[in-house]
Amino acid sequence: MRRQITGFSNPTVKLLRSLRDKKQRRLHGRFLAEGLRLLTDARTHGRLPEMLVMAEGRADHPLLEALEADVLAAGGEVIETSAEILSKITGKDNTQAVAGVFGQWDTTLARLDRTAAPIWLVAQALRDPGNLGTMLRTGDAVGAGGLILLDDCADPFGVEAVRASMGAIFTQQLAQASWEEFIGWLRSGDGQLVAASLTPGSQPYRGAPYRGPCFVLVGNESRGLPAEYEAACDLHVTMPMRGSADSLNAAVAAAVLAYEVLASVAP
Repeated sequence: MRRQITGFSNPTVKLLRSLRDKKQRRLHGRFLAEGLRLLTDARTHGRLPEMLVMAEGRADHPLLEALEADVLAAGGEVIETSAEILSKITGKDNTQAVAGVFGQWDTTLARLDRTAAPIWLVAQALRDPGNLGTMLRTGDAVGAGGLILLDDCADPFGVEAVRASMGAIFTQQLAQASWEEFIGWLRSGDGQLVAASLTPGSQPYRGAPYRGPCFVLVGNESRGLPAEYEAACDLHVTMPMRGSADSLNAAVAAAVLAYEVLASVAP
């Protein structure tokens, strides 16, 4: 029922290690996720790993037993290996006792239903995978429909982004598009595009006239939003900065805005 791997040079180990590289993830259409809690969240939301990799000597757990049974029933593969090999696969010194290999899914805009939620998060050229994962986690917390990534963002299926999402990669809808694709899609239906901005006429973010479906847009960590992107927004809001910093972290700004929007547009 299980396959044992004992060598670092095993072809399967080499394949799994390669999934830490973006180019290889795209080539194989697969990505890694680690930890029983995260894999259980995936299972709860209808996504099973194609391959389950477990460390020898791990503690027994009913959730892991249920996960293994479902993977095998679905025709997946279960591998048992040493903690050292699993650590090499995930690239983490203190690795969890279990990891999974998942198939990447369709991330085109066309599959999104904008009416499914009153709030959506949108990120442009977000480069930090930790910020990306945090935005997914924020979206889950506020009941957002999902996260739309514009232009050249970090890979949402990278190990760091998946880890930072704390399982929200499996609960949130995810789309990737260019700005031109996104703005064309947005204007083809209902939707308010909102950005934090210092442009003249920006309103205080508290009590601004938000309406759903509301798309909260944040820009690149260092450059912010391009001027033409800001100009296309329906509402510009400003958040007070009372210290010496001139801006918030991109993921933090998205969270602050999302909770304010939630108070206005959520049923």
